[in-house]
Order: sequence, then C-alpha cells, then structure tokens
Amino acid sequence: MSKRFTASDKQLQHDPRYDSKLVTKFMNCLMWDGKKSVAQRIMYDAMDIIQKRIKDASPLEIFETAVNNVKPIIEVRSKRVGGSTYQVPMQVSYKRQQTLSIRWIIGAARSKKGKPMANRLADELMHAYKKEGTAMTTRENVHRMAEANKAFAHFAW
Repeated sequence: MSKRFTASDKQLQHDPRYDSKLVTKFMNCLMWDGKKSVAQRIMYDAMDIIQKRIKDASPLEIFETAVNNVKPIIEVRSKRVGGSTYQVPMQVSYKRQQTLSIRWIIGAARSKKGKPMANRLADELMHAYKKEGTAMTTRENVHRMAEANKAFAHFAW
C-alpha cells in the first residue's frame, strides 16, 4: 500500500503572484495528475479575467470573498441510532468549511461546458462573490437540509 501525503499548513507555500496560501491550496485542488503548472496557468488566467471585468476591487479580494461566501456553517451527517439512520445537523469546522467551499467552486466550474476552464472558473468566482451561482446553490441546499433535520439535533454528541 502506498503512503498518502497531504500538504499541511506548515508545508504549504505561498503562491508566487499573490503571496497567499489560500490561492496555493485552491491551485492544488484544481490540479489534475500532478500538473501544477497547468493549474497555476488556469488560476492566474481566471484572476486576470476577474481583474478585467471588475475594476473596483483586486482579484485576490474577490477570490477570498467568493470562497468565504460559499463556506457552509452547518451540514448534516449520518448517525445510526437504534437500527435507523438519522441525518443530524452539525457545525462545520473551519478547515472543512474551506475545503468544501473550494471543492464546490471547482466542481461548479468543471460541470459547465463550452468555455475554457479559466473562463468557467472566473465566472464561478464572480458569481460566488455576488452570492449567486451553482456553488452558492449547493451551500443553500446543505443549509436547507440541516434546517429540515433540526429535529434530530439532539443526536449530535
């Protein structure tokens, strides 16, 4: 069995252009088959597109706000109690919030077809910045599910 390596915050380097660990983490999640240069080019092209379209704010600000807007506060987890499974709403840790928001933004960008990935990513980030789009819909669905299962909150221990 091969060893699995995950980059912790200590090993994560700041990205060269924006000097941000969040951008590096996003690029690492965007990367396929270890092709970091391709992921880097897609990310920086998306940031350039954002900079051209929205002049009043820096692309890094827009990116960070978009990621923060998509972060879920509460989610449901399956809990087996006495032979039946309940969807129990639970608070989401900060690290998982960040991971889920990055995953949802990238997933929403990948699900759209017909444009280059940099354009799709830029569109999704701008939609998330404005609190709309596919990633925000996913977040709202997770929150709605937690709200609907609030009756089972007493199973959270």
